[in-house]
Amino acid sequence: MYIRQISRKNKDGTVTRYVQLAHNERHPVTGTPQAKILYHFGRADELDTVGLKRLAASIHRFIGEPLPSGSPPPRSATVTLLKSKALGGAWLLDQLWKKLGIGEAITRRLADREFRMPVERAIFAMVANRVLDPGSKLAIEDWVDREVVIPDLPAFEVQHGYRAMDFLLESDESIQREVFHTVADLLNLEVDLLFFDTTSTYFETEESEEDAFRRTGYSKDHRPDLPQAVIGFAVTRDGIPIRCWVWPGNTSDMSVVPEVKKDLIGWKLGRVITVVDRGFCSEDNLRVLQQTGGHYIAGEKMTSGKPTVEAALAHPGRFKTVRDNLEVKEIVVGDGEARTRYVLVRNPDEAKRDAARREKHLEALRAELARLKELDGDTHTKAHCRLHSHVTYKRYLKIDKRGNLRIDLQAVKAMEHLDGKYLLRTSDDTLSTEDVALGYKQLLKVESAFRTLKQSLELRPVYHRKEERIRAHVLLCWLGLMLIRIIENQTGQTWREVRSLMQMLHLVEYRLDAGTLCQRTQLTPEQQAIVSALGLKEPQQIWDISLL
Repeated sequence: MYIRQISRKNKDGTVTRYVQLAHNERHPVTGTPQAKILYHFGRADELDTVGLKRLAASIHRFIGEPLPSGSPPPRSATVTLLKSKALGGAWLLDQLWKKLGIGEAITRRLADREFRMPVERAIFAMVANRVLDPGSKLAIEDWVDREVVIPDLPAFEVQHGYRAMDFLLESDESIQREVFHTVADLLNLEVDLLFFDTTSTYFETEESEEDAFRRTGYSKDHRPDLPQAVIGFAVTRDGIPIRCWVWPGNTSDMSVVPEVKKDLIGWKLGRVITVVDRGFCSEDNLRVLQQTGGHYIAGEKMTSGKPTVEAALAHPGRFKTVRDNLEVKEIVVGDGEARTRYVLVRNPDEAKRDAARREKHLEALRAELARLKELDGDTHTKAHCRLHSHVTYKRYLKIDKRGNLRIDLQAVKAMEHLDGKYLLRTSDDTLSTEDVALGYKQLLKVESAFRTLKQSLELRPVYHRKEERIRAHVLLCWLGLMLIRIIENQTGQTWREVRSLMQMLHLVEYRLDAGTLCQRTQLTPEQQAIVSALGLKEPQQIWDISLL
């Protein structure tokens, strides 16, 4: 480690010299030594040389080496640990944030605005909080002050956070589009298959009644008692969310496809095949997905009773084994323009699980029916109605001529025929049956994204009351989810593992006789592997030196 000077020639011919703290490292390929800058002291003509001498003397005393001749007599060195804050997680997210151009995209939108606050940094701080240690916007103030280092943001004020959220919502669509194109180009994302699904999130506020946006509806969180909002994600085959939507809580899945399709038209995605679940498989929705040359892969409900579905399930033919333990069979129903192409998929392992699950249900149902025979009067009537309307058991039951509940053996046999199977419908004749089956299987990436959204990012419950703040909150979660998915894809580790490892990297502040020193802890081999997998440079060793 040594002090070095560098020079820069100015336009007027003068030369400015700068002082740096550096040390040499060998290049991993060429083996030649190269200087690594640890700290910039600034201009040589403005350097506090007296303070630098005190620092040198303090270092000599600390390591126990003799001082140069003429130096004052040595004193015992004093080193005081002032504070230590987590650095690794926020630093990693910030580096990826910059690499993906997210910060730059936000900053460009700020060019014609006159904010006196660091809007981009405030947005990043809220995203980092969602990803690292989810809390309220008010709690972020203490989090930044006491627990974590947010690069270039010494303090966070909650009013700044709310103003930043308002700006983010104003630029919602443009920022989402710009971030997507930057990320797609940088990571070379495949966007020929887009997976779309929805989820819901509920609200817990003092004002729990409904309004125009917070409405009760079908709750995928099993909280029908609380008002909610509906959230939709479009996700690539790699599980990276490229677009999000937020709708009122009573919005049905069937009604959102036209809006989603319209919003993605101008994104220059090329040949897009949209993959949707059974909840979106109405004829109107499928026609919308085919507009402007698009195609779809859609799940079909096998018990819908539709004639084409019944014909597809009854179609003879052998299954062909493809990868990922799947067996497929192509089925075409109808002729000419009225033809419908189906792919019936079977998973042998899932078939065994379905059979075991059904047998467990039937065993429990037989016990319930036996207990029902021992009852009479109102008690029997109530138990009869409760069993007949049971969400699980009702599919196995029928009522005989005497009005008694019996196991429907014909229904059970029909279920056995569907074990481990699901039926897909596609409008694209050029896709192989394997591509159709595996493409639909990737819809699990959306479900995984929703789990991360609700567990790691703690999307729910939402405590915001105003619609614009709710929408902005979802946007922050979307940005956080994008960072998480990219990190997981490139490191091959779960975010929980990465977060645990990186949060052990701390920034430590010491007080020496000559001033204060901020220095990070050494990277462990596991941390170095994560940084390398993401194509990032290690964080600087020395973050600040303040001379007294």
